[in-house]
Amino acid sequence: MREVKVLEHPLVAYHLTVLRNRETPTWEFRQTVNRLSMLLAYEATEGLPTEDWPVETPITKTIGKRLHGRIGIVPILRAGLGMVDAMLQVLPMAEVWHLGLYRDEETARPVSYYNKLPKTNPVDVAFILDPMLATGGSAQAAYQALERWGVSTIKMLAIISVPEGISQLRASCPKIEIHTCSVDQGLNEHKFIVPGLGDAGDRIFNTLH
Repeated sequence: MREVKVLEHPLVAYHLTVLRNRETPTWEFRQTVNRLSMLLAYEATEGLPTEDWPVETPITKTIGKRLHGRIGIVPILRAGLGMVDAMLQVLPMAEVWHLGLYRDEETARPVSYYNKLPKTNPVDVAFILDPMLATGGSAQAAYQALERWGVSTIKMLAIISVPEGISQLRASCPKIEIHTCSVDQGLNEHKFIVPGLGDAGDRIFNTLH
């Protein structure tokens, strides 16, 4: 199994505190998700394959690098949408594919309601985006959908995670690479992350009740 990579950095710690604060307004919460997603993207893209790229500077010719292969960004609707812009800022050539999954509150199992992945011609690398890795069910379903498509390298990016979700995902998807900003204490009796940050989707899209 590949290790879970936790992004430990003073900036991450600061931005996480802003996210956790219940008084943080929607606009600031959204911007902070974007900033943390960009930091995660920088970490998770380390090791992507490159190839030589001849270019001509204003001074002379030289050999640079460009990314090799197709890259897919796969947000889990809806909260994962809050991480897409940050990923596209560092991977502007990437394709964006959407998967709609929600958690049944009674069973805590993922329910799929949207999947437009093609049946052929998969990307080479896919990044699953979801601000929270809780039970791991939605991430597992997304991984399996990408695996059926034929994607060979799949990475999970989550701002906060818990041991339960990590264990579930690594047991069911041993080849996945997980990148997160924090491994929180765990899940409460309602399957919410503790201490967590509340419902990421509601806070990103200002749909709190």
